[in-house]
Amino acid sequence: MTAELRLNDPFSIITLPMAGPAAGAERAMPWENLFAWPRQGDVQLHFDDSSREARDIWATRLDHAVAQADKAVLLVAEGAACLASIWWARLSPSHYVSKVAGALFFQPPETAALDRTGGQLFASPEAALPFPSLIVDGSNHGSALATMCGGRLLKAPVAAPPPTGMWRQAQRLIERFSAGVVEQDLRILRTLGHPER
Repeated sequence: MTAELRLNDPFSIITLPMAGPAAGAERAMPWENLFAWPRQGDVQLHFDDSSREARDIWATRLDHAVAQADKAVLLVAEGAACLASIWWARLSPSHYVSKVAGALFFQPPETAALDRTGGQLFASPEAALPFPSLIVDGSNHGSALATMCGGRLLKAPVAAPPPTGMWRQAQRLIERFSAGVVEQDLRILRTLGHPER
């Protein structure tokens, strides 16, 4: 039954947890705790924020994973991997980034690392992401990140739903958010008197 459901999934899921001592199998991912989603997606790439070289190797692996995906990609990141994903999306060639349908960012750190001044690890041009993003974080970091990358804050549920072992809920969140953005754009075009195509 699960295999049949997976065939209908519209996205390839790439999970981007943090590397290091906290990356052990005993640690639950934030998406597991909050939404009871699986620990990892179709591909999992641990992010190591110890150096620029580690960041660059990770970015190359993400390029490869996105290029090899047979469907549109949904990125699911935590911690500094959220900022690394934004850095990657802003600086990667469009033929990679265009395959990304959306991103879910959990517990991002402060956005100062995205600043172009001072040689920050994730320095990149200030621009909204070319795909929808939802940020799950109760701190001010999430709000600042949503503003900076053109995303939206998503409130975490009070109690985690029962585990389903499927990513479908995450995919529906991005689909609803994307549909809302398209509908808003169409309303604006109608208001401005532009014909729909």
